Amino acid sequence: MITLKNVVLRRSAKVLLDSASVTINPGEKVGLVGRNGAGKSTLFALLNGTLHEDGGDFYVPPQWRLAQVAQDMPETEQSATDFVIEGDTTLLAAQQEVAAAEASDDGERMANAYMALYDAGSGDAQARAQALILGLGFKTTELDNPVNSFSGGWRMRLQLARALMCPSDLMLLDEPTNHLDLDALVWLEAWLKRYMGTLLVISHDREFLDAITDVTVHIEAAKLNRYGGNYTKFEDMRAEKMELQQASFAKQQDKIAHLQKFINRFKAQASKAKQAQSRVKALDRMEKIAPLLAEAEFSFEFKEPANLPNPMLSMADCTFGYPPPGDAPAGTPPTVIVQKVNKSVLAGQRIGILGANGQGKSTLVKTVARALQPIEGQITEGKGLNIGYFAQQELDVLRPADNPLEHMIQLVKETTAAGRLAGQATREQDLRSFLGTFNFSGDMVKQAVGSMSGGEKARLVLCMIVWQRPNLLLLDEPTNHLDLATREALAMALNEFEGTVMLVSHDRALLRSVCDEFWMVSRGGVEPFDGDLDDYQRYLLEESKRLREELKAAPAPKAAAAPAPAAVQRKQDAQSRQEQNERLRPIKKQIEKLDRSMAALTEEKAALEQRLTQPLPPAEIAEAGRRLKQVDAQLSAQEEEWLGLSEQLETS
Repeated sequence: MITLKNVVLRRSAKVLLDSASVTINPGEKVGLVGRNGAGKSTLFALLNGTLHEDGGDFYVPPQWRLAQVAQDMPETEQSATDFVIEGDTTLLAAQQEVAAAEASDDGERMANAYMALYDAGSGDAQARAQALILGLGFKTTELDNPVNSFSGGWRMRLQLARALMCPSDLMLLDEPTNHLDLDALVWLEAWLKRYMGTLLVISHDREFLDAITDVTVHIEAAKLNRYGGNYTKFEDMRAEKMELQQASFAKQQDKIAHLQKFINRFKAQASKAKQAQSRVKALDRMEKIAPLLAEAEFSFEFKEPANLPNPMLSMADCTFGYPPPGDAPAGTPPTVIVQKVNKSVLAGQRIGILGANGQGKSTLVKTVARALQPIEGQITEGKGLNIGYFAQQELDVLRPADNPLEHMIQLVKETTAAGRLAGQATREQDLRSFLGTFNFSGDMVKQAVGSMSGGEKARLVLCMIVWQRPNLLLLDEPTNHLDLATREALAMALNEFEGTVMLVSHDRALLRSVCDEFWMVSRGGVEPFDGDLDDYQRYLLEESKRLREELKAAPAPKAAAAPAPAAVQRKQDAQSRQEQNERLRPIKKQIEKLDRSMAALTEEKAALEQRLTQPLPPAEIAEAGRRLKQVDAQLSAQEEEWLGLSEQLETS
C-alpha cells in the first residue's frame, strides 16, 4: 500500500503539504481533488520519485511498476503503432535482452530471452496497441502514420495510449480527458474500470470521476483528507462535515463570548478574580475550531441579449467541409464532411451536438460561426444575429504578448468597426471593472497572456464573449482548461442565458445540465438524437467494439461498404425502445411508491392540523407541531422527487 505519514512537501517557499497523512490500498481507484495550486500535481511528482518529501515518512512498494502519461510532446517519425508498443516497458526490456543474447551467442541465455519475450506478450502486442489507438479516436487508416504527422492534441492521445500499454501496478493520470472527445472519453472510462492496479487520477470532469473512482482524496489547508466514495459522494460528505464544523464553531463562539463576558465583568473584583482567571485558562485550553469562511466562488452571467431573432438561422441543403489547400492543383475538389443539412436554430434552443470523433461536429459549428463557408446550400441568418464563439483552438489565437486589458480594448475597436456595439461599457475603467468580475484584478489585467495558465486563458475568452452580449452561443469544448468550480459557474450562467446555445463537449455533466435536445452528426449527416446521454454512451461503446472486432478480423484495413443507414436506424430504434422500457421500469415503480407515501403523509398532515385546533396540553401541542413540521418537510422532499421522476418519464 501507499502511505504518507506526517509528510511535509514544499515547492520553493510555499508549503503544499504540512504534516499530511493518508493511506491508499492496493487496487483502489482514487480521485485526487483540490483547488488549483493546492498541490495535486506536486503530490504526483512525489509518488513518481521526481520530488522527495521535506519531512515525514513516505512509502510506495518498491516492486510496484509505475505507468504515467509523459507530458512532453513526442517528436518521432515512428509509426503510431510502433510508438505505442514501446510503452510496454516489459516487452521492450525483453526485446533488448533477446538482442543482447543473440549477440552473445549464448544458447541458454537466448532460450531464456525468447521465453521472456513470449511471456511479455510479443505475439499480440501489435493488436493490443492498435486497440488502444482506435479506442482513443484514431482511424484505422492512421495506425501506420508517423507520430509527427499528427497535431499536438493527437500526439498527447498517443502518449496516453503508450501509458495504458505499460504493464503497471500503479497508474498516475493527470487530466487525462483534456484532449479527448466524448467517444474517446467513454472508451477510456470502460478501460479504466477494468484496470486491476492502483489508480490515482486528477480530473475536473465530475462524471468521469464518478464513473471510475471509489475513493476521493481532497487536498485542503495543506492536509490530505480521505473520503470513501466517488466525487459526488465526497461532495455530500464534505458538505455534511462543513455543516457540522460550522455548527461546532458557532457553538464554540457562544461559549467563548460567555466566558469572555464573565472575565470582562469580574477580572477587577478580588472576590471573583480566581474564577475569572480560571476562565482565561479555559479559553486558552479550548481547541480553536476554524471558521468555515465561504470560499469566494467564481461566478458570472451572460448579459441579456439586445434582441432575439427567431429563427436564429436556417440551413437549407447545406454541405459543410473544407476548401482545397492553397497549394493544391487547380480543380481539386473540396473535402466534404457533412451534407444535405436542413435545420433551423430557434430562439431559446439548447442543443448538444453529439457524434463520434471525426464525424464533423466542429465543422458544423465552425460553419455556423462563419469561420468556414458552406460548400453548397444556403445559411440564412436572422436579423440582428450576434454570435459568441468559443473554439477549441480559441486559446491559441489569444495574443501571448498582450494583456487582458489590451485584448478588451482591441475587442472594443473591432466591435465598433463592425457596428455591433450594443450598449456595452467601453471606457478603460469600465473594462477593468468588467475584467475584475472574471477574477482579473490588480496586476493581472497587465499580465501577459502568454504567461497565464490554460484556465486563466479560458476565463479571458469567456469574458470577451460575455462582453459582446451574444444571442447565439457556439461552444466547442469550452471546459478543456476549466476547473470544477469554473465549470459549475459556466453551467449556471448557460442555464440563465436567455439566448440560444449550441454545445460540443465531452463534459457530460455540462451537457446534461444545459442541453434540452441533441443533434447527432454521423455518416455525413445531421439528425435529431432521440435518446439521452446514457443511450449515446452505449452507442459509442458499441461502435468502439465494432472497430476492434474489425481490426482483429482484418489487420490490414480495407474499405468496407457502410450498412444501409435505414436498416441501421431501424435496428437502433428497436434497441432504444427496449432499453428505454427497461430504464423506465424502476422510475415508474418509484413514482407509484411516492404516490402512496404522499397520500399517507397528506392524511397525517390533515389530522395533525385538525388536532392543533383542539385545546391540548402544552406538551402535546409541541409534539404535534414538531411532527407537523417533519411531515411538511417529507411531503416537500417527496413532491420534488416525484416531479423530477415525472419529468424524466415524460422526456424519455
